[in-house]
Amino acid sequence: MKKNMRFLSFLLLTVIMISCKKEDFNGLSDIRPAVPVTVTNAIDFRPEPTVSTSIGGGGAIQIILAIPASTGRTIKEITKVATSTSYTQIQSMGTTGFYTSAPIPVNSTTYTFNTTLAEYVVKGPGTIPPVSATVGTELAKRFYFLITLDDGSQIIPESVRVLVMN
Repeated sequence: MKKNMRFLSFLLLTVIMISCKKEDFNGLSDIRPAVPVTVTNAIDFRPEPTVSTSIGGGGAIQIILAIPASTGRTIKEITKVATSTSYTQIQSMGTTGFYTSAPIPVNSTTYTFNTTLAEYVVKGPGTIPPVSATVGTELAKRFYFLITLDDGSQIIPESVRVLVMN
């Protein structure tokens, strides 16, 4: 009788183990989009991509976004650009408070976003005093992009930091 109970217990345990489905998501990994977006001119990852600007060089800020050509997709448009300290603004359904007022048509696998420190300090929610853009500091507000691909899917890539150089 004991042998039969052990055998039935073992059989039940085996059936349960076999019927369990292993999930791909373990709770500790990031969920990445099917089409990755990279910042090709990043000088560092802190941990987000970081680009630089130069006060002495006029304060130009350039962010080059790219998706792999091998995906078969193109960037249809940059639907929204926001500067903020969190993702809240770019994820909102609102239509005000964005860095740009209208979608930017792209139709390519790369897009170069250009702005300046002067423009940065007055756009987006709240303002950043121009004196806070000093050499060796990272700008408080990050750039966030909502990208629409040619198939209508949308991607919000990692935020982009800006480091102020000489």
